[in-house]
Formats: sequence, structure tokens, C-alpha cells
Amino acid sequence: MTKTALITGASRGLGAALAKALAPTHHIIAVGKTVGALEELDDAIQANGGQATLAPMDITVDAAMQQLCRGIYDRWGTLDLWLHTAIHAAPLAPAGHIGPKDLAKSVSINIDATARLIGYVAPLLGQTGQAVFFDDPRGGQQFFGAYGATKGAQIALARSWQAESLKTGPKVSILSPEPMPTAVRARFYPGEDRSALTDPATEAARLLPDIIG
Repeated sequence: MTKTALITGASRGLGAALAKALAPTHHIIAVGKTVGALEELDDAIQANGGQATLAPMDITVDAAMQQLCRGIYDRWGTLDLWLHTAIHAAPLAPAGHIGPKDLAKSVSINIDATARLIGYVAPLLGQTGQAVFFDDPRGGQQFFGAYGATKGAQIALARSWQAESLKTGPKVSILSPEPMPTAVRARFYPGEDRSALTDPATEAARLLPDIIG
């Protein structure tokens, strides 16, 4: 029976690269807001003999995430793997000048949605599934207030879940990717030499053994 992998934030960057890397062994459930990018991902997966279910959804919409997880349960009953790559990168700003809307969006995507998804996905993973989060420690760095605080909170949630599930499952992993030329990083470093960064496909291949052993 083909294993299942839910990837939130699958439309581009590391999420898309991991979807392609896992497609030979997993049915990919790809969640993202950009329909065109998801369709391109689906084409790439099918071209290599894999299968995907596209879920063009916003993870901050609670009803949509409930529908998604109920759909996974109705079709497969369980979930083998969840990779959470969705993140909001607020514009860089001094701590005293962070825009209220930027902070609210960061909290909604990076913290609130993650907390709800853990609650919805955990029963699907059961004792034997695995959830994977991706750290990017920016807390305390200048101008990274909104991103650093909310990304740090996201990982703190993951670490708590990891500690709580050591004996009962699911397995919760927190990995640290190398810097990649993603849209998120481009917002932070618009003028940097991207040739020195690691291609997402290369990074996905490096991380894969830590994800599926």
C-alpha cells in the first residue's frame, strides 16, 4: 500500500522539492495557495510516475483545514507523514516599527495555523506516523522581530509536541535546512548572490534520509 505524505506549503521552494523527492514512495497531498504552482508540481510528479492530490487551500482558514483532514481520513484512514513548510516572511523592520498587519499575519500563519494543524493532524498520524518541522532560528536578530518571534514560537510548539509524544508517538522531527534561494529568503536578502545558496532539490535530497530513514 502506498504511503501518504501531507505537505503544507508545497507550491514552491523546499516544500515542492520535498514533494518531488517523496513522490516515488508516497502519495503526495500538496497544500498551497497558488493553484498554478500546485499544477506544475502535479505535472512533475506524474511525469516521474508518482501521484498527488492537490489541495489549493489557505492554512489559516480553519474550516478548510478541518475539511482537508476529514478528507484524508475518509480516503486513507491514516497519514504516514506530515511536512510543515508553510511560513510567512514579514518584511524586515525595527522592533518598534513592525506593522500591525504584518505581525497579525505572521501570528496567524506561523503560530495559530500550526497549533490548529497539530491538533487536526496528530490523530491521523497516530502512534506510527511522523511530523517534520523546519527550523530557521532568527530570534533576536536585528530587523527579524516579526519573523523571528513567530517562527521561534512555531518551533517551540513543535518541540513541546516532540517531548510529549516521545513514548506514545507520533514521531516529531525538527530539521535545519541550509540557506536556499527561496522566495522567503529573497524577501530578507534581495540583493545577495544566490549562486552560493543550496538548490532546494539538492537540499531535499540531503534531508530525505532524516525524514524517511
